[in-house]
Amino acid sequence: MNFVFISPNFPHTYWQFCDRLHRNGVNVLGIGDSPYDDLESPLKGALTEYYKVGSLENYDEVYRAVAYFAFRYGEINWIESLNEYWLEQDAKLRTAFHVTTGIQEDKIAVIKEKSRMKQVYFDHGIPSARQHRVSDLPSAQAFLAEVGYPVIVKPDIGVGATNTWKLENDADLARFYEEKPAVPYVMEEFVEGEICSYDAISDSHCDILFETMTVWPPVMDIVLKDLDLRYYTCPEAPEKLRELGRKTVNAFGVASRFVHLEFFRLTKARKGLGEVGDFVALEVNMRPAGGYTPDMMNFAQSVDVYQIYADMVTADRRLFPSPSETFYCAYASRKDGHVYTHTHEEIMARYGANMVMQEEMPQMNWPQMGRYMYTAKLPDYKAAQDYLDFVLL
Repeated sequence: MNFVFISPNFPHTYWQFCDRLHRNGVNVLGIGDSPYDDLESPLKGALTEYYKVGSLENYDEVYRAVAYFAFRYGEINWIESLNEYWLEQDAKLRTAFHVTTGIQEDKIAVIKEKSRMKQVYFDHGIPSARQHRVSDLPSAQAFLAEVGYPVIVKPDIGVGATNTWKLENDADLARFYEEKPAVPYVMEEFVEGEICSYDAISDSHCDILFETMTVWPPVMDIVLKDLDLRYYTCPEAPEKLRELGRKTVNAFGVASRFVHLEFFRLTKARKGLGEVGDFVALEVNMRPAGGYTPDMMNFAQSVDVYQIYADMVTADRRLFPSPSETFYCAYASRKDGHVYTHTHEEIMARYGANMVMQEEMPQMNWPQMGRYMYTAKLPDYKAAQDYLDFVLL
């Protein structure tokens, strides 16, 4: 089996996907724009061959790299980056090389454009906030007359909280129309709730091989208000989320993928959406959760999601069941310029036995992920919250 992995060195933890595929007997063929000598040793050991391009943005270069691998190794069975930024290019390459184990070019719009995602939710009876595709000011005012302030406006195509606004009044609305970038935007009714993701690996029949829940803070507030990041992965997903998550996977026809599906868990009842504690669909992301979250899933459920993914690729099933021991895995990060009560030494003295990861993050991630991160596994929800409070106080 020949698996072309686009940008296997970013995020740097993705070497583990390559490693598990390699262990399962797969030819892992890497394409990236970093020099081979800059790759981490475990990644080098997992790759059958690496092809350096001048820029991954240059489709023709990447196409030629895949063509070279096809000439040298035969039929290409998979093309993946597992990275939001390259999803469209991945799909274009699959279509060009007749690789059917993934999303094709004619299907990519529905998972890239938030407006098309929304229609899938509505067509399949999955509760989701009402949305308006931004056009002229009178149309926006008509939508606001229906849903009221506040509303969220964000690019129709985009990742995270980049270029996202929360509009509280008419003055905010006028400013948005004056300053917004010249790209398509959507406007959504504001939903009061905490962000919970349904993270799963599906097989070729859209059946679920692995699933969990992670509870996130509002990323927009983390960046705009310069807040500390704290979030946690749970030992399991609650039944309500499992039901909606699986329904969403089938609605979008998500076969043979690692997905990150975002939902609100309502903290205030909303007419037409649900009661407190109900889940409301936010958006779909056809790739794993960012940062070290896949590793946090491993610590929370005592599993190896990288191996589960590799087994899905090679056997279309999960080969090993979950061990019975589970935890909450919590991430806390500190930023420069913030004052904290407890020193690093005090944190390690109290939680050193629980700590599973602790390091300085890459500088490009400081605004969202913080500069110094501490990740620990704890026995229950209260212990996880106490830990987060201690680190960030």
